[in-house]
Formats: sequence, C-alpha cells, structure tokens
Amino acid sequence: MSTHELKTIRTSIPARMDRLPWSKWHWMVVVGLGTVWILDGLEVTIVGAIGSRLTEKSSGLGLTAGEVGLAAAIYVAGACVGALVFGYLTDRFGRKKLFMITLGLYLLATVATAFSFNPIFFFACRFFTGAGIGGEYSAINSAIDELIPAKRRGVVDLAINGSYWLGTAFGAMLTVVLLNTAIFAPWLGWRLAFGLGAVLGLTILLVRRNVPESPRWMFIHGRDRDAEKEVGEIEQQVEDDTGEKLRSVGDDKAIEIKQRNTTGFGEIARVAVTKYPKRFTLGLSLFIGQAFLYNAVFFTYALVLTQLLHVPDDVAPWALVPIAVGNFLGPLLLGRLFDTIGRKVMISLSYILSGVLLVGTGILFDARILDATWLTVCWVVVFFFASAGASAAYLTVSEVFPMETRAMAIAFFYAVGTGLGGIIGPLLFGQFVSMGIGAVAVGYFIGAGLMIAAGLVEVFLGVNAERRSLEDIADPLSKTDAPQQEAHAT
Repeated sequence: MSTHELKTIRTSIPARMDRLPWSKWHWMVVVGLGTVWILDGLEVTIVGAIGSRLTEKSSGLGLTAGEVGLAAAIYVAGACVGALVFGYLTDRFGRKKLFMITLGLYLLATVATAFSFNPIFFFACRFFTGAGIGGEYSAINSAIDELIPAKRRGVVDLAINGSYWLGTAFGAMLTVVLLNTAIFAPWLGWRLAFGLGAVLGLTILLVRRNVPESPRWMFIHGRDRDAEKEVGEIEQQVEDDTGEKLRSVGDDKAIEIKQRNTTGFGEIARVAVTKYPKRFTLGLSLFIGQAFLYNAVFFTYALVLTQLLHVPDDVAPWALVPIAVGNFLGPLLLGRLFDTIGRKVMISLSYILSGVLLVGTGILFDARILDATWLTVCWVVVFFFASAGASAAYLTVSEVFPMETRAMAIAFFYAVGTGLGGIIGPLLFGQFVSMGIGAVAVGYFIGAGLMIAAGLVEVFLGVNAERRSLEDIADPLSKTDAPQQEAHAT
C-alpha cells in the first residue's frame, strides 16, 4: 500500500516528455529495455535447435520427443502466466520494480536450466524462464511507450519488438557451433547455450539500472514530487546532450489527475470490455492473427523442409537465418511509416499484404513449384510485412488503453494470442505436415485468412494514434476534466 498522500493534481509531465528531442538518454532507455527481446528470440530458437540433442542419453537428460514438445508448451504456459501476473503487478507497483524483477527471474531460471539434471527440473526451469519473459512484455512495452516521445513512439516500438529476430538469427548460428560434438561434448554444448543467454541478460541488467521509473506512473500513484524531480533531471540531461534549450510547456497542455493507489481487476475488465469494446475487438484480432501464423509456421518449418522437401537435418536450421533477417528488417525499415503515413493504413496494409502473399505461397507450394530455397524466399517476403504488423499489434494494445490498465492490457492480449496461437497453430500444422504438401498449403490459407481478417478489422476499428500523446489517445481513468469515451480517440 502506498504511503504517499493522494490528492487531485494538475500536471504537464506528459506534454513535457512528448516534446523532448531524441537524445543519448533515449538511446539508454532503448538499450536498457528494448534489447530483452533478443533474449526471447534466443531462448525460443535455442530450445528448438537443441531438441534432438536433448533426446540423446549423452546429453544428460535423455528426453523423449514428446517431452521436448512438452517443454516448449510449458515455456509458452509460463510466458502466459508471467504476463498476466507481472502485468497486474506492473500497473500496481510500477514499471521499474517489475522490469528489474522479471529480468532477474529470467536470469535465475535460464542459469538453472543450464544445470538441469532431470526432466522435471528442466520443465520447471522452462516455466519460470517463460514467466520472466512474459512479464517483460508487459513491463517493458508500457515503460517504453511512456518514456519515448509521441512522434517517435511507433518507429521505436516496432524496431524494439522486431529485435526478437536478431536473437533468433544469433541463436540459430550459435547452436550450430555449440551442438558440434567435435568442439563441445554432447552434455556441455546445450548448457553453454543457456549460459550465454544469461551473460547477455546480465549485461542488459547493468544498463537497465539507469532507466528511471515512468513519471506518468508516478504522478498517478501519489509520487508527483518525485515525478517532477525526475522529469526535471531528464530535461537537463537532454539539454546537455543536444545543446538545445527546451521550449516551455504551457498550462493549456496540462491535465488534471485524481491520484489513486491501485486499479482492481474488475475495473480493468470493465474498461476494456464496456468503455473500449472496439479496441478490445481490435486487439484480439491483431494478436490472434499474428500469433497463429507465427507459431504455426515457425514450430513446423523444419519439419516441412526435412520431411516434405527432403532437406538434410543439419542444413534445415540455416533457413531460419534469412527468415529471421527478413522479420527484423520489416519493422526496422517500415517503422517510420507507422508514424508518418499512420497506424491504420500501415497496420492494415501489413496484415492484408502478408496474408495475400501467403495465399500465393500456398498456391505455388501446393502446385509443387517451390523447392526448399524458393519456399524460404517466399517466407522471407511474407514475414517482412507480417513482422511489421505483428510488432504493431504490441504497439496498438500498449497505446490505445488508459494509463492505469496499460500493462495489464498488454499482458492479456499477449497471453490470449500466445495461448491460442502457441497451442492450436503448432498442433494443427503438425497434423498437416504428416498429411503432406496439400494439407500444409491449406494451413497456409488458414493463416492467411486470419491475417487478412485482422487487417480488415484494423481498417474499420483502427485508432489514429500516430504522433499523439498517450493521454490524448485514451484519457487516464484518473483524469477529472474530460469524459472517457472510446469515440474520443478513434
């Protein structure tokens, strides 16, 4: 329970944060918070790549093929639980406390994974590793959006979420070396893979110590004096970095807030479903579409290459590298357009275009025109656009709901999308692979249909959030001087 006196205040902190020019301070925030997605990509890729090694008795674990799949499901379950639990705690206790706790949990769990001595211990470590990463999604996306200026929020958020694929590419190349028994013993290589992830995480933790609490969170939770002091220090640092004197912010840019300690689950649910039903529908559509597509294709891409196109087992993992590069370049190169052309146009275009391209891929694949190389090329092109759209899904749910429910909104949509996509997609595509090329093509059509449908939902329900203050997109629940209606920002 907060010990700070709660009162009604008038503050211009949001406007002051949004008018800041880009500086070294913002780069510190990006490095300290955003680089964690590289860890997520690394984790998922490493486990997928070492699966066959873990089934060998010489690995020290001797899992069955079914237990390898179970470990992946347990990681996904942990991520969903972690997102929901830590998402709620992030809104209640602050961004900084939770993004330090969740990264700490990841570090401890992934180090423990490297020392796994039996399947049960390995499964437990995978659950808590997933919980840490899932919690990161809520704490980090909410903090980034509240610290980055409005005019750059789109490009920064997309690039950060897209950095997941740098971890994927790095993990794919890393495991090729670590699984080489001519270099590392079978029981050692896979353990080193987890250990290196922990080293990267520790480096991020050292930078993250310098990232401040969100001043937006502080002034709502009775810490307005701390928020004023922090923003003053940030402004001074930005002026020193840029050599420019910041323009003053008029009182007309200020908002009136009635401070609060907590926001209960009941109010969070009521706000999402009754106050912002269109945005709730939009978030579900975007997350389910991209989660099904990504989990379905990426959990089974190696099986498609090896079993249907007869690519050798030691060659198939290399296909992940160009696909990962395409996934990273999409948000990076297209991200600026989400701030200039606009959210609705770019999100709907990314979803619909990737869906249409996947339909074309399915037709060519079904006709037996694509060999392994050209199928990989098609995946690269499809996911170049799909990745920009998927990253924008996280951006959307982190900026279209009120400040007090932001982290929980991210957590909910992440958990629903990951839960459905991470379970239904791989199960369905796994069956399709066993049935042959024609069935896999049908799977591509289903994934394409969901992406196109989500793109159409964006056309009709999307929010023009580009270059706008978060408080303008969705009134804080604590705001006292304006009605809170969905029509306000759509």
